[in-house]
Amino acid sequence: MSDGTPKHPYHLVDPSPWPALGAFAGFILAMGAALGMHPDMLGPHVQGVVKAVNWWIVLPGFLLVFAVMYWWWSDVLVESRKYHNSVVGLGLRYGMILFIASEVLFFAAFFWAFFDSAIYHASPEMPGRMEADGAMWPPKGTHVIAAFDLPFMNTLILLLSGTTVTWAHHAILEGNKRDAVRGLLLTVILGACFTGIQLYEYAHAPFGFTDNIYSSTFFMATGFHGFHVFVGTTFLLVCLFRAMKGQFTPKQHFGFEAAAWYWHFVDVVWLFLFICVYWWGAGNAPIGHH
Repeated sequence: MSDGTPKHPYHLVDPSPWPALGAFAGFILAMGAALGMHPDMLGPHVQGVVKAVNWWIVLPGFLLVFAVMYWWWSDVLVESRKYHNSVVGLGLRYGMILFIASEVLFFAAFFWAFFDSAIYHASPEMPGRMEADGAMWPPKGTHVIAAFDLPFMNTLILLLSGTTVTWAHHAILEGNKRDAVRGLLLTVILGACFTGIQLYEYAHAPFGFTDNIYSSTFFMATGFHGFHVFVGTTFLLVCLFRAMKGQFTPKQHFGFEAAAWYWHFVDVVWLFLFICVYWWGAGNAPIGHH
């Protein structure tokens, strides 16, 4: 590098505090979520504090995570204007693919928990489970959310958002800034609508998080999906601002591609949730009215 020119096409980043700080933020967020679900986890003295603040205990972790995301990705954007060539772009694509693969396994765990409880609820080998759920699924006394009510509306919203983000992608490939901005704006609005409807659904759900195994697996699976929708909407909102500034070109727009891949993944997961949890998983349980 004595002549000032790079000797290879790879981008070796400068030492950064963000990986370590991101790990710490993730730990704080995970601890807050665990305490929210199990207030007695660290003893009676901590339990009183956790019950006083309720689910606000996850707020510090959320703030740290989003702060790291903002500053870290800001650094990546600055680096991309100087150092991201085709080889670096390929590495970023592989990284995003592996990240989405890890997310698939993450949701597979929740589906596994739900199916295990639903299919083997009346197993003679586990009499304790039979007594707990009344040998039926959903457990006896559970009122469920109507699949073809708000959940079906959210399904249509997410499917429509998949078309608008694809519209934006084709507009970027054609160098059409106006339609790229329009498509991204519609996608962000649809993502916000999905989140709002799900929050309303949760506020009026006929069961609570700790009522039984059905309600716990329901809220864990759909709740984490809702969090992913929120993250994806934020991701696309950043892309919207970048598109408005003309930062995406037909040949260099991986930031948008990563957001679009993530959004399509969120769409597919929701289809499985709607079919398996809301529709099939409801069985013959009565519908809860709100």
